[in-house]
Amino acid sequence: MPEPQPAATRRTAPLPDEEALVARAVAGDRGAFARLVEHYQSACYGLAWRLLNDAEMAADATQDAFVHAFDAIDRYRGGAFRSWMLRITANAAYDILRRAQRRPTQALPDPAEGEAELADHGLPAPSDEAARGEMYRHLDAALRLLPEDQRTAVVLADVYGMDYHQVASLTSSALGTVKSRIHRGRLRLRELLAEQRELFRP
Repeated sequence: MPEPQPAATRRTAPLPDEEALVARAVAGDRGAFARLVEHYQSACYGLAWRLLNDAEMAADATQDAFVHAFDAIDRYRGGAFRSWMLRITANAAYDILRRAQRRPTQALPDPAEGEAELADHGLPAPSDEAARGEMYRHLDAALRLLPEDQRTAVVLADVYGMDYHQVASLTSSALGTVKSRIHRGRLRLRELLAEQRELFRP
């Protein structure tokens, strides 16, 4: 039986009162922090699953991320709260990958890209939704064929918008190495998706 995967969703928009909620959470209001967690838990789980390709490990990474975020909330220095949470989630997922690599008797999960969060430009037509779903199925299959290091770098950079420095920090890699992985991963994806290029045209 296939493991549960994150459904195709629009990009999670900030809460209407997010700035006030974050300020209250920074001041120690657990209820405000819980509201933020509830709002972003799907996006965080989606990233963890895409990096780990394992439902149980993704749930563990998401839980770890929320614990780390709660411990660090008093040091939050502004910016998009969603991006801050996703960076913490990616770190938690990568920690799990590193621990798995240190256990040779346990197979390392295959990090793969699922369906990306989509920019919210209003409700799409059903035909657009179907085409988008087909596009992400092809993308998912292609990403599974990339080497693990390229897959992880491409997911973090191109799906979740992290810059090269953030990807390098999360993966404990040199900046030049990250740039090379992303470049080679993108080139390979273009080759793998050549027959479906019509789906990826704007």
